[in-house]
Amino acid sequence: MAKSADNYNASSITVLEGLEAVRRRPGMYIGSTGRTGLNHLVYEIVDNSVDEYMAGYCTEIEVTIEDDGSAIVTDNGRGIPVDMHQKGVSAERVILTTLHAGGKFDNNSYKTSGGLHGVGSSVVNALTEYLEIKVSKNGKVYYDSYERGIPTVELQKGLLPVIGKSKTTGTSITFKPDPEIFENTRFKADAIKLRLHETAYLNPGLKITWNNNRKGEEETIIYHEPDGLLAYMKELNAGKECMHEPIVVHGKAENIEMDIVVQFVNTFEEKIMAYCNNIFNSEGGTHVTGFKKSFTQMINKYALELGILKDPNRFTGPDTRCGMTCILSIRHPDPLFEGQTKTKLGSQDADRATVAVTNEQFELFFDKHLETLKTVISCAEKSAKIRKAEEKTRANLLSKPKFAFDSNGKLANCESRDASMCEIFIVEGDSAGGSAKMARNRKYQAIMPIRGKILNVEKASIDKVLANAEIKTMVLAFGCGFSEGYGNDFDISKLRYDKIIIMADADVDGAHISTLLMTFFYRFMPELITDGHVYIAMPPLYKAIPKGKGEEEYLYDDEALAKYRKTHKNFTLQRYKGLGEMDAEQLWETTLDPERRMLKRVTIEDALMADQVTGLLMGSDVDPRREYIQEHANEALLDV
Repeated sequence: MAKSADNYNASSITVLEGLEAVRRRPGMYIGSTGRTGLNHLVYEIVDNSVDEYMAGYCTEIEVTIEDDGSAIVTDNGRGIPVDMHQKGVSAERVILTTLHAGGKFDNNSYKTSGGLHGVGSSVVNALTEYLEIKVSKNGKVYYDSYERGIPTVELQKGLLPVIGKSKTTGTSITFKPDPEIFENTRFKADAIKLRLHETAYLNPGLKITWNNNRKGEEETIIYHEPDGLLAYMKELNAGKECMHEPIVVHGKAENIEMDIVVQFVNTFEEKIMAYCNNIFNSEGGTHVTGFKKSFTQMINKYALELGILKDPNRFTGPDTRCGMTCILSIRHPDPLFEGQTKTKLGSQDADRATVAVTNEQFELFFDKHLETLKTVISCAEKSAKIRKAEEKTRANLLSKPKFAFDSNGKLANCESRDASMCEIFIVEGDSAGGSAKMARNRKYQAIMPIRGKILNVEKASIDKVLANAEIKTMVLAFGCGFSEGYGNDFDISKLRYDKIIIMADADVDGAHISTLLMTFFYRFMPELITDGHVYIAMPPLYKAIPKGKGEEEYLYDDEALAKYRKTHKNFTLQRYKGLGEMDAEQLWETTLDPERRMLKRVTIEDALMADQVTGLLMGSDVDPRREYIQEHANEALLDV
């Protein structure tokens, strides 16, 4: 029955007071309630301390995670204001309990800032089980505390109580994430360390101390990088064949300062690390657009002047960036970000400023360093030659009739053409693939068996990737093309399946196959992952069959088996060593049926970490891979 329009009136409007809106919709403020959002709490507080450094008042930040799940961020800045605010309470209380309150809106307090929305501290306060703050200034230590955003300290005539004396200034915030909000309240140490080290590179005069006090993980690391972005570039390209010394430029336009460091390496990969006010913009933005546009025009101009190119045969943008590693860091007095998590910059003046600085500073550099210029142009030439050769291969590959390959046994497609309803299972082995074809719902579920392990794309050249039979079949099946160093033919809107589900055995070989597939998706079709289309099927490890009365039960891991043993004494246990051991009915019940199956969605928590770890684990350099595996061995899940 339709509702009457008369029912929609003033009483239908809900007003969320104070920080209630943050607790009701945390994803709007921190991106998610998963591990990414959890770590974001630390980043928000650290960003406030970094803003103090950028304003010229802070030189040291200390970040600590404790065994009880709490975190502490301390700096030696000016200290959060504690004097009386016009609202009749301490300014600290206003900052910690009011959205869009803070010194970031006052250009006299902060020239540039990462926490421009003025919501960081209050959001953290709202999403924590408790938060305590100590402010050192005026020779005193002031104290306040909160539980789930609600103050627990009684103010004295509106001001904070004084709990001690201090000869220094600064702010120390201790907080513990709220388990009512977050799926997991254990901080991911590696991601935080990477972010802190990144921050040290971007701020050469800042010293950041990291302490991990969790049992079995105890460590202290000091991040201090006086060489700044130049040192950062050396780390990013460590172990790679660098074509020239890094190009380092600095400039200012439209009241926006920026530093750009560029170096080409002997790969086909393009890597642009973009930052605005110390915030990593994983989705780029207007500053990246301006740089790309200007750099491409400049390389084409020089190539024409040197007679290397002739009109109209110009290099494409990807040609000019083939093998490029670029760090682009701008300091903007009033940036416009797309969303609170600031993954993309939207300020149009950043585009104009980056174009101006790139044109001016790179022209000055190339005019003085002709050999470096020729090296950069040679990288573009190499890319253009391979691109033209591969365009023929690609055209041949993608011009095949739609689904013409279905009859060869590689793909059993589904009947529906409604992509939002369809899903494709990439199944390890012909045996399991045969069972899956019989078990599936033919209307919505497609099955693509793969034989053995696909190509490791991290070690292969583009021509070998395109020539690989399994990869060809996947590209054709998905329907959205692929991305690579010579251009971008990938169009997520053409994806034929809402879910791409990797279905491999629960053993070492199965894990390797899953890893190879995810590496391919990450390098050539990253939007499949970032848009949430890639999943891993979770087939059961065991089938418990009670003796006498009782229903058979599938158990998906050893923890489930341990729980089952506590309530069942007399049963037979069947262990599944592979998907091929299941018949069609069992495969449907456990792995294919949307009502009963378990799936894990593949996500990227930190783009930089994902890029570095993928290159390290799947690349050719053995020693760093061995060191990483040894360091993280205690985190592995062993199948015993």
